[in-house]
Amino acid sequence: MASNGGNLAQKNQVVVVLIPFSAQGHLNQLLHLSNIISSHNIPVHYVSTVTHIRQATLRHHDSISNIHFHAFDVPTFVSPSPDPESDFPSHLIPSFEASMHLRDPVRKLLLSLSSEAKRVIVIHDSAMASVAQDATNIPNVENYTFHITCAFSVYVHYWNRIGRPSVEAMNALKVPSLEGCFPTQFLDFLTTQREFLKFSDGFIYNTSRVIDGDYIELMEAVTDGKEIWALGPFNPLAVEKKDSKERHSCMEWLDKQEPNSVIYVSFGTTTTLKVEQIQQIAIGLEQSKQKFIWVLRDADKGDIFDENEAKRLDLPNGFEERVEGKGLIVRDWAPQLEILSHPSTGGFMSHCGWNSCLESITMGVPIATWPMHSDQPSNAALITEVLKVGLVVKDWSQRKALVTASDVENGVRRLMQTKEGDEMRERAAWLKNVIHMSTVVGGVSRVEMDSFIAHITK
Repeated sequence: MASNGGNLAQKNQVVVVLIPFSAQGHLNQLLHLSNIISSHNIPVHYVSTVTHIRQATLRHHDSISNIHFHAFDVPTFVSPSPDPESDFPSHLIPSFEASMHLRDPVRKLLLSLSSEAKRVIVIHDSAMASVAQDATNIPNVENYTFHITCAFSVYVHYWNRIGRPSVEAMNALKVPSLEGCFPTQFLDFLTTQREFLKFSDGFIYNTSRVIDGDYIELMEAVTDGKEIWALGPFNPLAVEKKDSKERHSCMEWLDKQEPNSVIYVSFGTTTTLKVEQIQQIAIGLEQSKQKFIWVLRDADKGDIFDENEAKRLDLPNGFEERVEGKGLIVRDWAPQLEILSHPSTGGFMSHCGWNSCLESITMGVPIATWPMHSDQPSNAALITEVLKVGLVVKDWSQRKALVTASDVENGVRRLMQTKEGDEMRERAAWLKNVIHMSTVVGGVSRVEMDSFIAHITK
């Protein structure tokens, strides 16, 4: 076990242990939450596998010096390359299954911490419930479930399970089918985890009541009296401007563009596109005549340090020469929050992972939605149907179809060049403002965070 330091908690103190799921979007959210809790002078312990601690810290740019990292060994897992034919990242399942072996080291860590501290608060990803299950048997340990996505998407799953009854907050919404969101193998994994959620003392969401408060209330009505805290957004709301040595080269290019003139295109860390789909996006972006930054890289492997040959993802002949000055292809890790916060960025074509949705709306950038799997179709519905800060590029009901160059071109032009797009930018700017206001003293999100900190330190 590696820990980055410090003694165990002092007597009479509260300590918090966070147990993320082993995929980038999950690692990142609980690392942000670790920083927030640590800023209240509460010792924080962050637990994962050796590989995933390395991954989380390598990609996290905020200071994490106060967090105690516990990198535990798990059995070696296969780390196949992503399969462009599969929308869901099934190639990651071996790494998910390996992380289930964290149960025993987590139990030992909790016993050790609980003998030193007055109280131990465990916050585990909902997909890690079985790893955290022993918390229930230790008297001074409390156990909270963290939902990786918005309350709207969690409610959509619940509402589907109970047969889609008539509910006012769902009426008139085009709610996507859950069919195709998860393969059977992963659904079985989630079902196993769900059995352990009954041990939870409460539920935490990385969302805010100003984003999807109606759906937080709907979830509160069905959680058997257990409390829900909407503690988000976790990502920083102000992005510090780095000096030129530390900045990614794409930022210098953005500095030279007009306000709201660039669309940022990125499909997250779990998506690998087929060659013909990459070609259609390229043609559509070129034909739209809009400026763009396109992050074009393969999905993460289960072990991102197990390098293969980096593929040159297939773009049309001469594409990069033709779009020079107008478009930028980024093939490495892109500083997404910096790009979205830049005044030149006026839109985001996204897979609608919840991190990306939150980063976009907190930066006031509307979204051209292109969901791929998991919670993404329902997140996309929240963006387009509820918040009305985005438009559909790929309709979930047509998920097996190729998105054509003209679909891409039309989506980009609608978002970047029309009155409809301008109205979405205005709504996104308004929502950004409301979210920022909610986090200052007296704001609803600040009050909620303060009440959670008071609750765990009482």
